[in-house]
Amino acid sequence: MASIHFFFLSFSLFFHSLSHSATITLQNNCTHTIWPAILSGAGTAPLSTTGFSLLPSASSLLSVPTSWSGRIWARTYCSTDPSSGRFSCATADCGSGSVECGGACAAPPATLAEFTLNGGGGFDFYDVSLVDGFNIAMQIVAVGGKSGNCTTTGCIEDLNGECPGELRVVMSGGNRSVACKSGCVAFGKAEYCCSGVYANPNTCKPSNYSKYFKNNCPLAYSYAFDDGTSTFTCVSANYVITFCPSSFPSLKESSEPQPQAANISGCRRRIATSSLAIFTAVWAAVASFSSLPKLSLNI
Repeated sequence: MASIHFFFLSFSLFFHSLSHSATITLQNNCTHTIWPAILSGAGTAPLSTTGFSLLPSASSLLSVPTSWSGRIWARTYCSTDPSSGRFSCATADCGSGSVECGGACAAPPATLAEFTLNGGGGFDFYDVSLVDGFNIAMQIVAVGGKSGNCTTTGCIEDLNGECPGELRVVMSGGNRSVACKSGCVAFGKAEYCCSGVYANPNTCKPSNYSKYFKNNCPLAYSYAFDDGTSTFTCVSANYVITFCPSSFPSLKESSEPQPQAANISGCRRRIATSSLAIFTAVWAAVASFSSLPKLSLNI
C-alpha cells in the first residue's frame, strides 16, 4: 500500500511540475501609456496576447508555461492612422499594423526583457538587453525564487537624454531624442555586431558605444558577449517587469508631430542573435568541458 501511495504522490508531483505556470507581471510606472509586446521563442507556444496598451500606474499579469522562452518590450509614441486604421509606434514598433504583434519582433532601438524559463538544470535565465539599443527604462524583479541568484536587473536610467548624437532617434520634425541606438544598429559594422570574424568573445570587445550603455546600466547587456555580468538565474520564480521604475522623464503629449512608424527591416534576422541565444552558445561550450547542466533555448 505504501508503494502505491508513493507512486501516486510521485505522479501527482510530476503532473504538477508539468502543469504549473509562472506569472510575469507588467507594471507601468510611467506617466504615459505604453504598449507592451510579447514574442515567444521558436518552438514555444505563443501566449494569449502578443500586445496591448497599459495605462499609467496600471499592471497586467501574464501566465506563462514554466518552459516558456521569449522577450517582452514596450512600444512608445503609438497612434492609429485615422485614414488607414493602421496602428504604429515611433519606438520598438513590430510592424503588424495593429496593437497585437502576432509573432513579429521589435524594431530597434528597443529595451528588451529576455527569458528562458526552466532551462538547464531547472534554472530560469533572464536579462535586460540593450544590444538592440534603448527606448525605455525597465527593471526585472524575481519574486519567490527557490534558488539561484535571483538578482534584480534592468536599466533604470534615462539613456535618451544624454544619448550620443550619432545614436539618437529623433521624432520627425522634432529635436527630442526618443530612443538610443546601439553601435550595431547605428552602423552595422561587424566589430559592433559581433558578427563575421568578430563572432566570438575573444575578438568582439566592448566599444565606446556599448560602454555608454554599460556605464549607465551595469547589469544590462550592452553588447553580444556581455553575459558575465548581465545574465541571471532563478528557480521557480514569478517575475515583475516595471517600466519607468524610477524618475524617468514624461512622454506627455507635446506640440511635436505625430509618431512615425519605426523601420522594421532586418528585425526578424536580428532575433536569432539575441543576448540569451549567444549566452546559450557560450554556456554549451563551457558545459561540454565541465559538469554544468545543458541549456536549451530557442528564441
